[in-house]
Amino acid sequence: MKQSRVLAFQLLTLALTTSSLSAAELPARILLWPSGAPGSPGKAVAEQVRVTPGGDRVVSAIHQPGLFPYLPAAGKSTGASVIIAPGGGHRELWTSHEGHNLAEWLSERGVAAFVLYYRLARETNSTYTIDGEALADTQRALKLVRSRAAEWNLKPDRVGVMGFSAGGELAALADMRFVAGDAQAGDPINRVGSKPDFLALIYPGSSRRFEASKASSPVFIVCGYNDRPDISRGMAEVYLKYKEAGVPAELHIYAKAGHGFGVRDTLKGAVGKWPDRWVEWLDDLGMLKRN
Repeated sequence: MKQSRVLAFQLLTLALTTSSLSAAELPARILLWPSGAPGSPGKAVAEQVRVTPGGDRVVSAIHQPGLFPYLPAAGKSTGASVIIAPGGGHRELWTSHEGHNLAEWLSERGVAAFVLYYRLARETNSTYTIDGEALADTQRALKLVRSRAAEWNLKPDRVGVMGFSAGGELAALADMRFVAGDAQAGDPINRVGSKPDFLALIYPGSSRRFEASKASSPVFIVCGYNDRPDISRGMAEVYLKYKEAGVPAELHIYAKAGHGFGVRDTLKGAVGKWPDRWVEWLDDLGMLKRN
């Protein structure tokens, strides 16, 4: 029994060791608005990509928001799916350790993951806003995945959103300000609503803006004890808001972690296992039942 547990731990560690993907290795992008995103007329500037010494792929100048899909292999899908919004202070997106690494890992466990490239409100000379274009991108992503759930062997009532840092702000706002579907809409994507079925807030920014009500979606919260006070203390306050509203919530504050840990092959200790805790939580919600 002990030997089997050691083997399982080794396999899990290997699965989380994901290197930064090059552009050629990424899945084909699905544009949120194939004919051009509202609020981005005439913006044909090419996206800027840099790779850090640690191998992180950092993207900016995003004017064609889209999703990079990581779908489970045939026969492995649980029906659950999640939009992943990377962080970067609304100035850039750190897409490897807060996006593609986790998406690939989740797809291997039957959870479809879609990495969201959203428009950046605080980039130099940006004309976008957080509550405008960036939130609209997040809402549209949720609607797009839900509208194509049958095509991808997913359940339309198991579509959630996970956000890291600045992306966590968008995830929370997407639940607070969801858009209802319009059955008469000409665009099939607009016939379904944008409300997420569950939330994952990973060291999110601007938490003072977060409000909870009985209508809020179940939430999973992760941060580090050594993060800045508005996050390390703020997440405890956010948890209490959901608790007082009667919304299922789970909070993990890791003693040896700060900000921006994400999913990396160098991440050690308890915090390195937070994705496992999230999958267990998702299972507790009944989101992973194969039926």
